[in-house]
Amino acid sequence: MSRIEAPRDEDDAAAAVDSTPGSTPGSPLGDRSTLVGRLLAGLPAGSVLTDPDVTASYANDMASFCPAGAPAAVVLPRTVEDVQHVMRTATALRVPVVPQGARTGLSGAANATDGCVVLSLTKMDRILEINPVDRVAVVEPGVVNATLSRAVNEHGLYYPPDPSSWEMCTIGGNIGTASGGLCCVKYGVTAEYVLGLDVVLADGRLMSTGRRTAKGVAGYDLTRLFVGSEGSLGIVVKAVLGLRPKPPEQLVLAAEFASASAACDAICRIMEGGHVPSLLELMDRTTVKAVNDLAHMGLPESTEALLLAAFDTTDPAADLAAVGALCEAAGATQVVPAEDAAESELLLQARRLALTALEAVKGTTMIDDVCVPRSRLGDMLEGIDRVAAKYGLTIGVCAHAGDGNTHPTVCFDAQDPDESRRARESFDEIMALGLELGGTITGEHGVGVLKKEWLAREIGPVGLEMQRAVKEVFDPLGILNPGKLF
Repeated sequence: MSRIEAPRDEDDAAAAVDSTPGSTPGSPLGDRSTLVGRLLAGLPAGSVLTDPDVTASYANDMASFCPAGAPAAVVLPRTVEDVQHVMRTATALRVPVVPQGARTGLSGAANATDGCVVLSLTKMDRILEINPVDRVAVVEPGVVNATLSRAVNEHGLYYPPDPSSWEMCTIGGNIGTASGGLCCVKYGVTAEYVLGLDVVLADGRLMSTGRRTAKGVAGYDLTRLFVGSEGSLGIVVKAVLGLRPKPPEQLVLAAEFASASAACDAICRIMEGGHVPSLLELMDRTTVKAVNDLAHMGLPESTEALLLAAFDTTDPAADLAAVGALCEAAGATQVVPAEDAAESELLLQARRLALTALEAVKGTTMIDDVCVPRSRLGDMLEGIDRVAAKYGLTIGVCAHAGDGNTHPTVCFDAQDPDESRRARESFDEIMALGLELGGTITGEHGVGVLKKEWLAREIGPVGLEMQRAVKEVFDPLGILNPGKLF
């Protein structure tokens, strides 16, 4: 179900169609001053940034090996009308627009292109509604994930998607990249909580998709189409998000294993046994050591793999005992259930520090995001060890083990050209391994610039043709986040 707003007047309609088929973004009808002047004419003071030293700080997200261009301007809209004005101007002048959130992404999806308008949505940060009866929240795209989570908790509700960067990342960014998080094994990913969207299209029209009802199957599911589209189809300006009742406080168990294969065997036993943990995470020996070196947390460095399992049921201690027995049957050398919420949070903090700790190993990381069937997780970890040995690199692995989503993290010195080359080659080899095992090149980080070639390999020529056709319907001039995905 969708609704599209008609242009507000004849001038807007003319601007929306002021284009020539086959024209390319980045070739404006006027110069940069024309672009900036037209932006300023319809936006509040302070909304348009043009100082090159300032705009350069908006050029890229957190991904390595992803080129970024120099924006012509950065716009900080506060209203839907501001966004519409930007898109009408961009369409009229055929200027590319790159939407951004907090730029915590890891695929280059928010990277600027030369001469583009960066549309930073962080100022649109209002929680518009929290409805405990309908169990929905209505938010603007710049709302920080953790801010929303804490706000709904005050109403006895729960917004489950929790990326590791939840204290910084925005809901709009989460929607754009279809983010996951630590709790996906039980609660699922962002896409399962986005019920409806307001989206500004490339020509400035406003479209509403989806619903706020508990059920609804009217027409094509355009809402899901926008989730994970990385800003290439439209600009999300409002989202209706589904909520759940706040669960009981979870308890966490830590299990040590003498091999990664034994830990993966335990994961298979847990899932096959019908258990539904709220979290099931894996850290390999490299990651455990890195976290200890960074935060001195006293994690057991003698282990080859550390498995964290959590339950937020009415009797979590009983569930942890059952899972602990399965871990021991799989060969765990030690199983330690947390005694209270504080001890549980300490273990979870160690997992959340994993990527930061691995970055400290060499100064730079390439964080992969390959997801494989749970039954092939052990093969994936063994293959990553072979890749690390082949290229002489440190590669740590943390994983959302309950859903097979691995994060192999290549640690390297960006100032060493040979090591940088080996890092990139190892990264590609890991993605190839994931596809060979029946997996996907990205479980939650998205494609962006980093994985364009690999998207084509995964979905094949027919799939790529269909995706490009969808893009052309929504963005015929190709001005929305060009150069991303394909």
